[in-house]
Amino acid sequence: MPLFDLPLAELETYSPVIEEPDDLDAFWASTLAESREAGGDPAATVRLERVDAGLDLVDVDDVTFPGFGGHPVRAWLVRPAAAARAADAGDAARLPAVVEFLGYGGGRGLPHEHLTWASAGFAHLVVDTRGQGSGWGTGGGTPDPVGAGPAAPGFLTRGIEDPHDHYYRRVYTDGVRAVDAVRSLPGIDPARVAVTGISQGGGITIAVAALVGDVAAAMPDVPFLSHFRRAVDLTDRDPYGEVCRYLAVHRGAEETVFRTLSYVDVALLARRATVPALFSVALRDATCPPSTVYAAYDAWGARASGRPGARPGGVPGTREIDVYRFNDHEGGQGYRFPRQRAWLRTHLGR
Repeated sequence: MPLFDLPLAELETYSPVIEEPDDLDAFWASTLAESREAGGDPAATVRLERVDAGLDLVDVDDVTFPGFGGHPVRAWLVRPAAAARAADAGDAARLPAVVEFLGYGGGRGLPHEHLTWASAGFAHLVVDTRGQGSGWGTGGGTPDPVGAGPAAPGFLTRGIEDPHDHYYRRVYTDGVRAVDAVRSLPGIDPARVAVTGISQGGGITIAVAALVGDVAAAMPDVPFLSHFRRAVDLTDRDPYGEVCRYLAVHRGAEETVFRTLSYVDVALLARRATVPALFSVALRDATCPPSTVYAAYDAWGARASGRPGARPGGVPGTREIDVYRFNDHEGGQGYRFPRQRAWLRTHLGR
């Protein structure tokens, strides 16, 4: 894939004007309040079941927690064995935690696929994405019990004509409740919880960091779900291609569709973020075009700067971005972990 988006110098100053719904904050405040009420206190409702994954150095728990509407969401909790057993025994020592959200179509898979963060001394919560898990990888276990109207194949256009029905309203809420859940667990330091993910997982990471407000750090890689109008204009790759196919059939629905998407656009939600962030972007990424990533990066912390919609430049330590000049949507792949581990330890400690 050749370079097809703006030159890097222009990306670094890219500050698009994206129309924001007047009721965006009220929409999300009511959504989260309703789901927290439906799901109850995580300390009483989160279920852990220790599983024998055949691993001696880590312990694995099969976690079920209440997400959107109180619906059950599955996750793996992987921890260093000594720390997990100390927590079981009531030891006061607490671990920092990394909550990971997954890429489009994938599920939480199998426990032995998630050893890296626990091996580095962190608790690691790997969160299923409702209704997904059959597109790649080794499966998921969380259904989406909510119906939707007509949609193009995939997930992005489910409930596309009403923000209250949209699929990502449920997914983002599940992500917020995942943070609530991990903070309630014994042996986890609730003040040292970071969120991370790649592609769809990167978009969810941005949304959750903004909506929770006080996670310790966020690490979105090549994030999806940002600056929808530009993404749809620049690429015909899925998942953004799903919107084009929907509108090709539902002629005249453009304004309704993009209004709905504005409620889940992480380039808008990122304005509300207040925590340190480490982004990544790939300049030949035709799935999540670079300018859409920079739109969220540009917006990060804008409200905290006191200038809503403005760049948060001059706020030291608020955000960093790693640029992969010659990569498509794979981005940094295995090169991300050493960088993220070192960066995260400056914010969460060992």
